[in-house]
Amino acid sequence: MNMKKALLIFAFGLIAVATNAQTQNASKVGYADVDYIFSQMPEFKQIDADLTTLQNQLKKNLEAKGAEFQRKVNEYSQNADKMLEAVRINTERELKQLQENLQKLQEDAQAEIQRKQNTLMEPVYAKVGKTIEEVAKENGFTFILNQQIGGLDVILYGDPANDISDLVLKKMGVTPAPATTTKTK
Repeated sequence: MNMKKALLIFAFGLIAVATNAQTQNASKVGYADVDYIFSQMPEFKQIDADLTTLQNQLKKNLEAKGAEFQRKVNEYSQNADKMLEAVRINTERELKQLQENLQKLQEDAQAEIQRKQNTLMEPVYAKVGKTIEEVAKENGFTFILNQQIGGLDVILYGDPANDISDLVLKKMGVTPAPATTTKTK
């Protein structure tokens, strides 16, 4: 929550600076909905499909390991009272190790998904950032703000004429979908 507050304070500070600069230097402030831009890009759709495939593969592997672990736990539960103490202790140790391995596998799977997402999104972030900069310069904008940061609206009101999201998409060669179905802000 502190990060959201910090981002919100930063955004309001940026707006205040932009407003002050606008009155002094006739600055032009625009905004873009980066989430909307990403959702319209074919690259983003492919990345989403690739990540979904990876998640499904990892989930399938985790489920198989989890089922194996559960089978061994059930087997142990049914036979624990019949086992020699040394065998029971050894089996408990093995089960504990299997459980730790399963937890590690889950953590590794989450890290792998995050790593893959970062790797795939890095060039998209760079492309969108560069294009926003180009569109801003071409259209005389001094500042471009993001519509949202961390799910919080940064722009409480914005004249739609200052929304450069579709200009950014067009510059990248992406035809925006009709506004009624994709962009609600």
